[in-house]
Amino acid sequence: WGHGLDVIRVGVGLVGFGTFFILFGMLLYFDSVLLAFGNILFLSGLVFVIGFRRTFTFFFQRQKMKGSSFFLGGVLIVLMRWPLLGMLLEAYGFITLFRSFFPVAFGFLGSLVNIPRLGKHPLNHNNTS
Repeated sequence: WGHGLDVIRVGVGLVGFGTFFILFGMLLYFDSVLLAFGNILFLSGLVFVIGFRRTFTFFFQRQKMKGSSFFLGGVLIVLMRWPLLGMLLEAYGFITLFRSFFPVAFGFLGSLVNIPRLGKHPLNHNNTS
């Protein structure tokens, strides 16, 4: 049990560093090496957090194939040193993959920081206020 938590902590660290490198790479005019490194860290961290089988199952569900194709294709394009095109593809894939999660996240953030407009976002169909 303790070993599993350590693996998850490493995964969260990898996801965090991956996100940092992706944002830093975008800040430095889409530096392809930083973006590629961030992508690799982010995806490997995801595998550490939820496991290989769940990661594979998440990306290759029939209803998520379009988003997965754009996201993973964007990662591949970034690795081939076409950072701007790759990040645009990744962003579209990310939005397509997590479209159903955004209303939940907006509602949670709205209730967390008590911003009324964020909690009543048009994408948030589950608002109770």
